[in-house]
Amino acid sequence: MSAREVHPVHGHTIFRRRGPLANAHVQSLLASSGLRRAAARFRFPGLHEASSEQILDCGDGVRLQGYLSVQSALPQARGMVVLLHGWEGSVQSSYLLVSAGRLLAAGFDVFRLHFRDHGDTHHLNEGLFHSCRIDEVVGAVRAIQQRYTPRSLLLAGFSLGGNFALRVALRAPAAGIDLAYAFAVCPPLDPAASLGQIEIAPWMYERYFISKWIESLKRKQVLFPHLYDFSTWLKKPTLRDLTARMVEHYTDYGQLDSYFKGYSIAGDRLAALSIPATIVTAHDDPVIPIGDYHGLGVPAHTEMILTEHGGHCGFIEDWRLKSWIEDLLVERLSRAAA
Repeated sequence: MSAREVHPVHGHTIFRRRGPLANAHVQSLLASSGLRRAAARFRFPGLHEASSEQILDCGDGVRLQGYLSVQSALPQARGMVVLLHGWEGSVQSSYLLVSAGRLLAAGFDVFRLHFRDHGDTHHLNEGLFHSCRIDEVVGAVRAIQQRYTPRSLLLAGFSLGGNFALRVALRAPAAGIDLAYAFAVCPPLDPAASLGQIEIAPWMYERYFISKWIESLKRKQVLFPHLYDFSTWLKKPTLRDLTARMVEHYTDYGQLDSYFKGYSIAGDRLAALSIPATIVTAHDDPVIPIGDYHGLGVPAHTEMILTEHGGHCGFIEDWRLKSWIEDLLVERLSRAAA
C-alpha cells in the first residue's frame, strides 16, 4: 500500500509552530546545535556517568563502538533501545543524548551505537565508512541482542540513522534478531534525491557535511597512510564530487547511481517490512524531499507521520529546546515493549 499520513494518537498532535520556530532552517540548526547539547546535559546530568564503552564484534573482523546506559527507574528494564545517529553525527549528538535521557527515565536500557568512522572510532577498522555497510550494523544489533539478552529489543534512528534502522528492521528476521519495533526520524529514502535537495538548499547544509567529512577523511589518512591519500580530493570539493570519488575508489559500486540504489528505501523497498515501525518526517525538511514519502510503499503496520513543520530532525517545541519527538518516541516504544 502507499504511504499513509497518520495523525498521532494517545495525546499527541500534529506538530505545528508559529513565529521563528515555524522556520525549517531554525528547526534544523537547533536540532543538532551546541545549545541543545548543553541543554541535554543539563536535563540529564547523570547520563555520562551512567554510560560505559562497549566494543562489538560485528562479524567479518569489523568492530563497532557503542555506549551502554542502564536504567534505574524501574526494578526491571522494559527493554533495550539501540539508538543510531545521523551521518557525521555521533553518540554525543544532542538528539541522541536527549533521546537516551528520556528513554532511561522511562525505564529502558539504552545502547548508543557509533557507525564506523564516527566519533573517535576511525582506528577500529581499516575500511572507510559508507552508507551501504548495512551488514555490520545488522551484526552490531545481533551482537547487542546476544550479549545483553534484553526483555525487548527496539531500534530508533535519526536522519541516515533512521534509514539504517529501517534497513536493519527489514533484515532482522533473517538475521535472527528478535526486534520489537523500529522508529525512524527524517530518514532519507532516495539518496540521489536527497543529495539533489542538499545541493539546492541554503549553502550551509552542504558546507556542514563537507567540512565534517573532510575532517573524518583526514583522520583516516593519518591512521592508515599506507591505504589513503586524499590530498587531491580536498581542494574545495562539492558533496557530489567527494561522494563520487569515494564510490569509485573505495567501494564495489563503481558509480554513484549504483551506490545510491544500494541504500535506497524508496518506492516499495519497505513493502516486506514485517516489524512494526513508525516513520516521522516534516513537509518542510530542507534536505529530504517530501515527495519521496508520498510514493512510499509500506505495510499496514507501518505508521507514517508527516508534519507541517519540524525541519530536519528538529520538531523543537519551545526555546528550552525540548522536541516533540521526545514524547512520541517514548510513547511508541513503551507501547511496543508492553
